[in-house]
Amino acid sequence: MVTIKEIQAAAQRIAPHIHRTPVLTCEAINLAAGCRLFFKCENFQKVGAFKMRGATNSVFSLPEEYAARGVATHSSGNHAQALALAASLRGTKAYIVMPTSAPAVKRAAVAGYGAEIIDCEPTLQAREETLEKVVKRTGAVFIHPYDNERIIAGQGTAALELLEEQPQLDVVMAPVGGGGLLSGTALSTQAMAPNASVIAAEPCGADDAARSFAAGHIIPSFQPNTIADGLLTSLGQLNFPIIQEHVQAIWTVDDAAIITAMRLVWERMKIIIEPSSAVCLAAVLQHPLETAGKSIGIIISGGNVDLDHLPWLS
Repeated sequence: MVTIKEIQAAAQRIAPHIHRTPVLTCEAINLAAGCRLFFKCENFQKVGAFKMRGATNSVFSLPEEYAARGVATHSSGNHAQALALAASLRGTKAYIVMPTSAPAVKRAAVAGYGAEIIDCEPTLQAREETLEKVVKRTGAVFIHPYDNERIIAGQGTAALELLEEQPQLDVVMAPVGGGGLLSGTALSTQAMAPNASVIAAEPCGADDAARSFAAGHIIPSFQPNTIADGLLTSLGQLNFPIIQEHVQAIWTVDDAAIITAMRLVWERMKIIIEPSSAVCLAAVLQHPLETAGKSIGIIISGGNVDLDHLPWLS
């Protein structure tokens, strides 16, 4: 059971190892949106994403005898890099199962943090089966990317910091994929700003969370198709009940709106964000009546972008 106490403990545990990222504003975007926006910039976090928070909390929570065996996961994205770096900081080994389709730049980053990469075919079954073999061979501790209480607590520290700086927010928003960031954000907000609403944003092409939220049970992601490649996974079993209880709405936006919002941030704020980070701003721009005049905090989840394939150039 994750509570604000676990999130506060996570904040103390990870503080020596992560960045306390800035909260930025932009008057031009405020005028375009018709509300006051406060961006918690996890694109400036280590490894360029919020994932460093949960990974660090998980790795540094392990008793020494478990940490000495190393940690393992399957991931092709930011969690892989975050776990590799967190393990390096703890002085232990990371074993990362990565599909052969993973971008070369991400593989290079994981290797650069000292992790051992184990290749697998680009299917969930292959990832899970390969990971099982790795854990059996090494004895490493499996750290799930989002369906893990210490991951949830770590991710909740981003909203904790945001609300320490901006306690009077009317709305706190986070993107949703597997739900680790959203569930942690919801728990922090419920404890620190109980009158604020928590709203998630999700691509139309990967809207399993919105459909699950409406149906009252998890509907797995099936053949998602969106430019927001960080939001393709199905909701976790631990995450969904938290989302059901503490999230007020999940708004969906199409890829065109995501690209527009992403480019707006690049042009007006002069910072790099990835498509998954732009879904919340896209949702705000598409819901002017619901957001008019409000103070809204947005978790910018990351800034890892392939600069050779920018979405507005394709």
